[in-house]
Amino acid sequence: MADAEKAGRQGGATIINVFTVPEGHQAEELVALLRDITEQVMRHQPGFRQATIHVSLDRTRVANYAEWESAEAFGQVMRSGVARSHMAEIDRLFPHDANIYQVVSVSNADGEQLQGP
Repeated sequence: MADAEKAGRQGGATIINVFTVPEGHQAEELVALLRDITEQVMRHQPGFRQATIHVSLDRTRVANYAEWESAEAFGQVMRSGVARSHMAEIDRLFPHDANIYQVVSVSNADGEQLQGP
């Protein structure tokens, strides 16, 4: 079963954060920062499932797709300040737009489709 299917069947929340790579910086720099915060902080927090980092082919955008057990679990981590202190450098260097989503449909090549809530 695909991870997206698992998330859809078991509930949860997905944080999709799209970053812009400004002039003078490289996508790889941001990827390294995101990997570090994931490894050092996020993966140790209650409710964290996984994070996937995507880089656009033109290298001007980086998307972080993070799965959590619930929006509340993610919110608690952000309110605790644990993640915020580690995110400060990323916030300062890379403009971004984040939002919380839930999986409502997953389709695969076999024509199978999962419907969410």
